[in-house]
Order: sequence, then C-alpha cells, then structure tokens
Amino acid sequence: MIEVGEDGRTWLLSGPTSGYALRLTDRDELLHLHWGPRITLADAEALAAQPLPAERSFESRLDGHEEYPVEGGRRFVRPALSVRGAGVRGSEWRFAEAATEREELRLHFTDAVHRLSITLVYRTRGDVIERFAVLRHDGPADAPALELLRADSATWTLPARDQWRLSQLHGRWAAESRLVRADLTYGEQVIGSRRGHTGHQHLPWVALDAEGATEEHGEVYGCALAWSGSWRICVGRLPDGTVQITGGQGHDDSGQELLAPGAQVVTPVFAGLWSDGGFGGASRAWHAYQRAHVIPDAAEPRPVLYNSWEATRFDISEEQQRTLAGKAAALGVELFVVDDGWFGRRVSDRAGLGDWTPAPDRFPGGLKPLADEVHALGMRFGIWVEPEMVNPDSDLYRAHPDWVQHQPGRERTEFRNQLVLNLAREDVREHLWEQLDALLSSAPIDYVKWDFNRCFSDAGWPGEPYPQRIWNAHVHALYGLLDRLRAAHPAVAFESCSGGGGRVDLGILSRTDQVWTSDNTDPLDRLAVQHGFGQLHPARVMAAWVTDSPNTQLNGRVSTLRFRFVSALAGVLGIGGDLTRWSAEELAEAADWVTLYKEIRPVVQLGDLHRLRPPSEPLSAIQYVHGDETVVLAWLRAQSYGEEPPRLRLKGLDPTAAYVCQDTGKTHRGAVLLHHGLRTGLRGDLDAAVFRFRRV
Repeated sequence: MIEVGEDGRTWLLSGPTSGYALRLTDRDELLHLHWGPRITLADAEALAAQPLPAERSFESRLDGHEEYPVEGGRRFVRPALSVRGAGVRGSEWRFAEAATEREELRLHFTDAVHRLSITLVYRTRGDVIERFAVLRHDGPADAPALELLRADSATWTLPARDQWRLSQLHGRWAAESRLVRADLTYGEQVIGSRRGHTGHQHLPWVALDAEGATEEHGEVYGCALAWSGSWRICVGRLPDGTVQITGGQGHDDSGQELLAPGAQVVTPVFAGLWSDGGFGGASRAWHAYQRAHVIPDAAEPRPVLYNSWEATRFDISEEQQRTLAGKAAALGVELFVVDDGWFGRRVSDRAGLGDWTPAPDRFPGGLKPLADEVHALGMRFGIWVEPEMVNPDSDLYRAHPDWVQHQPGRERTEFRNQLVLNLAREDVREHLWEQLDALLSSAPIDYVKWDFNRCFSDAGWPGEPYPQRIWNAHVHALYGLLDRLRAAHPAVAFESCSGGGGRVDLGILSRTDQVWTSDNTDPLDRLAVQHGFGQLHPARVMAAWVTDSPNTQLNGRVSTLRFRFVSALAGVLGIGGDLTRWSAEELAEAADWVTLYKEIRPVVQLGDLHRLRPPSEPLSAIQYVHGDETVVLAWLRAQSYGEEPPRLRLKGLDPTAAYVCQDTGKTHRGAVLLHHGLRTGLRGDLDAAVFRFRRV
C-alpha cells in the first residue's frame, strides 16, 4: 500500500509489518525518512518536519539523508549515479512528477543540462521493497551520447544506531555461500564480482543488525541484488555513524553504459527487507517473496533427479545411459539427466563446446531414442548444456573465431580450455537460439542444466565503438535467450549452474526453476554451504545430491548413505553416484529414502525454514513447517565422551496443540517440543535422522 501526504511530497509505503517513507523538499531534495516497523502517514509527516542537521565545516547536510545520491553539488558520499556528457560530469535534477498505483511509486526527475530523465521506482512485495531506476536520454537525435559511469539501482539508508553488525555470504568454488558476521567499522566495505557473472566469492546479499539480533529475535535489515553479471554492493558507515547500502550492476568500470538520444537503461532490482523476527524471520520473508514473486511456478515442487556425470564423466554412451536410467527408475527417480559429453567430439573438456548436436558415435539416433526410453520408465528427461562457451577445438570456433570475447592483438585466455562467446553480438545470439531451439525440438527434453564454467578475462569487442557495454549486454542477452526459450518450450525446466554456485541471484532465479548450489557434494561440507544459502534463498531452488563414498570430487571423506541422504533431503533431492557400483542393500536403502523424500517434499520445498542449530556445532538441525506438517533434519558430526547430544528445541509450533510423530506414532505436546526439546537418539560420528510430525 502507498499513501501520499497532503502536499503530494511525502510518500509512505507499507507492507504487512514494515514501513518505508521518503520526502521531497521544496528544493527538490529527495530525503529518506524511515525504514522499519509500520508507521502512519502522520508519523511520516512528523519525520518530514524535522530539519536536517546543521551544516558543518567539510561536511554536507545532505550526506546520509538522500534517497538516491547523485554525483555533483554539495555531496561527498558514494554516488548512486554518475553521468558524463558534453564536457559536463555529474547531475543536477529537478522534480517532474510522481505516479502511484497500489503497489508501485514512480518519481520522475530531469537533468536539463544532460537532457536526462531519471525515474526512481519503488514496488512493494509484502515486506520486501523492490527498487530500481530508469534512465532515458531525452535529447534530440543529433545530441551527443551520455556516458553512464555508474548507475546503481538504489541506496538504502538505515536508522541511527550505536553499532552495526554486517552479515555476508562469501566463498570460492566448491565452498560457496558461507556465512560470516562482523562489526561494521567506519568507512566502506565493498563486495561484488569483476568476473562477468555473479561469482562464487560472494552472493549479492548483505544483512545488518544493530542490537545483537539472534536467529528468532531482533531487527534485521537485508538487501539483495537481482543481477547475474558483474556487480557491486557497498556498505558505508559515514563519519556521523549513518549507514548506507548502495548497489547495482557492474564493478569498477564494467558497469558503464553509453546512452544515445532516445535510449534508456533500466537498472536491475535491488530489493530490501526489514524484519523484527531475527535472521530466521528475515530468511522466511525472503523465501516467501521469492516463491510468490521471483521463481517461476514456485508452487510446483521440483522432482527427484538423477545426474549421470559422476558415474560416467566423458566416457559416455547411449547403452550406458540406458543402464543407469533403469537403475534410477527403480529407485523412484523422476528426472534423468545426461550431463556433459553427449554432443560433438566431446570426449574431454578440450573439445566440442559450441557444437550442440548429439555425437553420432555415441547417440547414432540422436537423443530421442534415449529420451523415449526414459519416458517409458516413468521419468522426465534432461540434458546438460553450456551455450555461452566454446572450445577452440570445435566446428563453431573454426567457423567463427571472431565470435568470442577478445582484445585485438592480445592472447585469448583460456580457462578449462574454453573461451566465452560474445552474446552481445546479434549474430551470436541468433545462432544460439537456432541451435538450442532445434535441440529442444529434436527430442522430448524436459529439463536443461545450463552451465557457465569460466569467468570473463578478455571482455573485448573489436569493432564496437563502446566495447565497455559488453559486460551488461551479455547478461541482458542471456536473459533474453532464456526468456525466448521458455516461451517457445514452456514445458522445459531450467537449472542455473556455474561450476556450482557461481551464478545464483534473484535475476537468474526469475528465469530458472532451480540452481546447482555447489560442485561440492560432500554431505558434511554441504551443511555449511546450505546454511548460508538458506539465509536468502528457499529450499525450493537448492539442488542437493547424494553421491558416492568415499567422496571423489574433493576430499575422499567416507560417510554413510544415511548421512548423505539426510544432508541432501534439505533441498531439491538429486542422486549423482555411480548406481552400477551400488550394492543391492544400498539400492534398497536409497529407494526408501527417495520414498520418504517424496512424502516430506511439500514441507521441505514449500514450508517455512527454522534453523535450530548451526552446522558449526557438533549437532546441527533445521526444521520445515508447512501447515500442520513439520519435518526436522538433524546431523551429528561427532559425539564426545559418550554424552547424549543436546535436545532440539523446535520452533514454529502451536504450544497448545499436540503433534504425533509419524515415524513412531508417539504424541508430543507442542509446548514440550518448544521449551524442552526433542531427543534425537543420534550417536557416534556422522549420524543423521529425520523426524516427521503432524498436528492433531
């Protein structure tokens, strides 16, 4: 809901529990008033009546108070907007008009010198506020182009507090989304990616709490960026203690755009959330927002999949895949995915990328015979692709060596023996569309795992007058290609993968059905990765696999099938081991786990997450609540001195109700589970258990 003050210059945006207010002064200064619990319009107008702090030497009265600080004038904070054109740098805007609908506010400003139109957009989505900017060059056709040196999506201003603590998700390949919290000092802390994709190093999300928020109590402010290319979020604590969060597409100069007369740029959404329910309440609000407004078909649970990669690597054949498909179907798997190696001359990672036709020596009849058999076994059929890449040893590269990103006269840097195609080129985009459309039309393909296995390193575009635009144009081209494929093949689901969790953000999640969380499938490591991932993203999109023991990908750790399955039950269950090597006992046990997962899947994928104990402790556990159903997953890393692990105090239950354990038939009182806890019975090392409760 949006309310407007009597003079039309104060606005209040209200969610179910939160409020956000801003004010336009008579000097056309757009000031931030409030972000936090719900307030009334009268409260907002009272805040608007308070004067700004008095001027001080070397300080600006506007710094820390503006909604969208621009470069220019009496400002010294990090600008959200920096424009250069016709020998003039910076902006000086004037208010034009405001437009409001039930859930959206648009504030229009103009810069007369640059002939630039600036529209700030606010959109309420429950307690989440989506913000972005629209920048348009309104000059005549012969006017010079404007250079957008920086065009961030939003600046978020936090209320005055004595001390703030910053939470972020950091990592690297095979160790993504690990949560870290630290006090926010004066100055700026910048996270982001210079790599052309979201990156393994940081998820584009931050959270701040000021008064020692816990998992279930205290105020938490969070911001998340919906962008899948290079990005930057800056958290700054100003000299007077004010905290502002500024973020958007591009890092360093990779976000620069050239704006020709008549053209416009729409920045990605930078979403913000306030919660007084601690970090758990903030997570649940983020999850609900994504299921309602971001993820396609989010109410439909994702199927149990089998992926053949770890079983076969590049040594792939149709008969071998048929054998694996038969074993997967016997386990109750619902989606069979053929990974890398089915196309071109792809016998290693040195060749074949770019040639998206089935290898005739491995699939002489194409993919359709295998897909038909998979369907006959009662499963859907999926494939792996990496369309944005090309191997130098490929028919595509030999025909079009100019189609890759490269700098004239420089060596073409390879990672994993591959180069990055320049999707900003129309001919490249059209070629990929034709290839992928033909592929998805050639066989009954239900699922595409879309990978991206290297960063930008030679982001050049020979012949382009403004090659800097390749960074953002690549992402828009990716989005456009995915949108076009989804429209043409609406029954096909897509998974975002980038060597694991290298492209996970709200932007890609608006176009894909799930993401590959990490290449690390070790079940113990995964607990920390999934703990961080769940701070922002819901289980409904978090792919989690059961693979072989010892773990062959990273560490050789030995773990039981029970521990591996319970670790993976926390998200979208997948199996990636070599089923031809599993014993009859292992296959029977796996089938039981798959059956159990299908029973608890609606609760896990669509329910509210409560983190009971973090993975840094010997006993960790999470809980999902969906309607009258509750599922608890518990993991014991190691038992010490023979002592019984602590009881698990459950959350989100009705203390006046009774809950029956569906595994034992025993009835538990809600108040007892909440205040005294649940005995797990776990013992030894790497033990795990699942508990199911139904309210009666």
